[in-house]
Amino acid sequence: MNIHENIKRVQDCIAASCARVDRDPSEITLVAVSKQQSAAAILEAIEAGLKHLGENRVEEGIAKIPQVNERANTDVIWHMVGHVQSRKAKQVVSHFDVVQSVDSLKLAKRLSRFACEGNRSLNLLLEINVSGEASKYGFAGYNWQRDDSVKERLWREARGIAALPNIETTGLMTMAPFAAEEKTIRRTFADLRGLRDDLAREVGLPLPVLSMGMTDDYHIAIEEGATMIRVGRAIFGERA
Repeated sequence: MNIHENIKRVQDCIAASCARVDRDPSEITLVAVSKQQSAAAILEAIEAGLKHLGENRVEEGIAKIPQVNERANTDVIWHMVGHVQSRKAKQVVSHFDVVQSVDSLKLAKRLSRFACEGNRSLNLLLEINVSGEASKYGFAGYNWQRDDSVKERLWREARGIAALPNIETTGLMTMAPFAAEEKTIRRTFADLRGLRDDLAREVGLPLPVLSMGMTDDYHIAIEEGATMIRVGRAIFGERA
């Protein structure tokens, strides 16, 4: 396995996906998800030019982040991309720069509280469950176009989060159904893009970031408007 070569392949795929829909590859932020990867492997990815790293688990992330930051040849932006329990919010604020998996107003309030106490700012993405799968975390967003109660609740919670101090809501995140047909994956990503457009317009939030797409489907996500993709296996290889 050669991490440098893997990153080049992913970047080539990003460029090809952008070309199909007349987009500029510079619009896409690649977050390398380093779950179960060693500090050495992460540092190799940084040396290859990546600056955005993502972790799924709080404990694993806070154990590796200081090691990597101390040895990295550049500043790194750390993303928490996995589910965050409210009781771990203080640890997340201390170690991460972006939380992509904010799935409740309660969690956002705690992140805001600890960001204020630490005199720092934190970027948030709202995780939206647009597929309706019971196994997925996120604000309920399934059928938001046709169910006014879903839309009203989500709009209300987004307004509440946007008013919190020391945090900035910069966009939305979602995951497509696992092992689904391409048309289902594509519809999921298109639904999030449409939700973002309506939410930004009606609530008055810019929401420039659309984080959607992982190793198996990031090419579809880019075609459907993703500005950020979360890729692990295609960069680091299969996990143990």
